[in-house]
Amino acid sequence: MEDERKDKEKHVTNSDYSRTQLKVLIVDDVRVIRMTHKMLLDRVGVKDHVAVENGKEAVELHNNGQSFDLILMDKDMPVMNGIEATRTLRSMGISCKIIGVSSSTCNQLYVQEFVEAGLNGFYTKPLTVKMLGEILEKIKS
Repeated sequence: MEDERKDKEKHVTNSDYSRTQLKVLIVDDVRVIRMTHKMLLDRVGVKDHVAVENGKEAVELHNNGQSFDLILMDKDMPVMNGIEATRTLRSMGISCKIIGVSSSTCNQLYVQEFVEAGLNGFYTKPLTVKMLGEILEKIKS
C-alpha cells in the first residue's frame, strides 16, 4: 500500500506541469502549513512561491504590483480572513485561481461562503502531492 502511494506521488511529481513556471502565493497563519505547502510546491517543480500570514498581507502584495498564477488561501486567519481577502482580491480585479485550503469542512455553509467569495476550488488540509497535482491541472485548463 505504501509503495502504491509512493508510485502515485512519483507519477504526479514527474508529470508535465512540474516544470511550469507558475508563481504561487501561500496565505496561511500557521508557519508549519506555509512550510509544508512550500515543500510540496518544490516537490512538483514549482519554485516561484511566496508565503504570507494573513489576507491583508496578500492584498498588500497585489496593491504593490505583485501578481500570481495561483493563491492557496486559508480561511481562518487573524487580521483579514480568507473570505474577506478573496472578496477584496476579486473586487480589485484579480483573476488568478484562488484555491481555498482549510482544515474545516464540517459546516457546508462555511465552505459555501468561502466559495461564493470567489474561490476556484476548495481542498481540505493537509494538502498532498496528489491534491496539488489536481490543483495544478486545473490551472493549466
